[in-house]
Amino acid sequence: MMRARLKALADNQIVRFLALGGFAAAVNWLVRFPLSAVLPMSLAIVLAYVIGMTVGFTLYRRYVFPGSTRPIVEQSLIFLAVNLVGALVVLGLTHALIEAQAGLAWPAFVREGLAHGLAIGVGSVVNFIGHKTLTFRLKNGKPA
Repeated sequence: MMRARLKALADNQIVRFLALGGFAAAVNWLVRFPLSAVLPMSLAIVLAYVIGMTVGFTLYRRYVFPGSTRPIVEQSLIFLAVNLVGALVVLGLTHALIEAQAGLAWPAFVREGLAHGLAIGVGSVVNFIGHKTLTFRLKNGKPA
């Protein structure tokens, strides 16, 4: 019974997207530590971000949206554009939600954390839809 539930989860495209995206984010976060030992912090963050996005692209292409026949360069460019839109959504929504909570008596770090967490969730939906319908779209024009 448990095995069947785990298989059902693994077969779910959204679950795979979130799990592998979380793994790519963890790679981004973890790889920054050794990089910042040899590089300035800002450069280490940028390089770690590129590594994390590369891991995400590779995993999404292989395990979440297989079957796309678009050339890899085209997929890569669209992947970057979709992620940029997602990042802008997260940034804008985070600030809007922080402003919406301005009257609450909670500490700023709590309001900011809640706002950022909710915005990341919305950004994940935007990224999933963008990658499914644009980045990894199938040759016949159908979503991956």
